[in-house]
Amino acid sequence: MRVLLIGGTSHTGKSTVARAVAERIGFTYRPTDLLARHPGRPWRTPDREVPPHVAEHYGTLGVDELIDSVLDHYARLWPRIEELITEHAEGGPGLVLEGSALWPSRVAALGAPHTEAVWLTADDAVLADRMHASARYAEATAEERRLVDRFLARARRFQELVRESVDAAGLCRVDTTGRSVTDLVEEIIDRRCRQGP
Repeated sequence: MRVLLIGGTSHTGKSTVARAVAERIGFTYRPTDLLARHPGRPWRTPDREVPPHVAEHYGTLGVDELIDSVLDHYARLWPRIEELITEHAEGGPGLVLEGSALWPSRVAALGAPHTEAVWLTADDAVLADRMHASARYAEATAEERRLVDRFLARARRFQELVRESVDAAGLCRVDTTGRSVTDLVEEIIDRRCRQGP
């Protein structure tokens, strides 16, 4: 294996697990968000306000429109991702690439040598808890909560679509609910993940 791909929806633990796997096996870690972000999380952080276009995006679009928008973005991004995977699969340093942009059916059709892939999932309640903590939901205004709720609804629907696509292609997925990072890293490295039907 020269390339490990770790996909899934927001807040399933992709970044944390991918960094830990990369460190464990001595590969480079890289998120697909560095290639192009869409359009970002709609909540404030200590060093960032929500840009107006991000607030408008989540404030005006319904869940299906949000899904269509992000899937269109990932389709446009795919050639760059494919190039990156191929480059590392054929030589150079090992790579752990993570991100929601790793769509299962595209990865299944890729056929890159020395490449493995897994998608992380989490219980809906866990996604909500993680997202609410990240967004400081308890302290948020009603409007800020509305944007977080839209993002969460999109994440849940995205996860449903990911599960369907992973299972249809017979790929690997691992549920992170209640699991330690150490346990998840071991499962992924040993490739003991659940295969779709």
